[in-house]
Amino acid sequence: MRIDVNEPACVGSGQCALVAEDLFDQDDDGIVVVLADHVAPELEDAARRAAALCPARAIALTE
Repeated sequence: MRIDVNEPACVGSGQCALVAEDLFDQDDDGIVVVLADHVAPELEDAARRAAALCPARAIALTE
């Protein structure tokens, strides 16, 4: 699985970093930072949850 983020669309809600802290963080402005482009199998559920919770739909996952 691969993570792609549309940073300009990010609204800084931080849901991704809360549910998948091994995959996402936020910069000083609250904008998403991807910590790993490719998701380890054991983190795939967390990545899916983060993408689903993103209010701006700024996170795209490619299987």
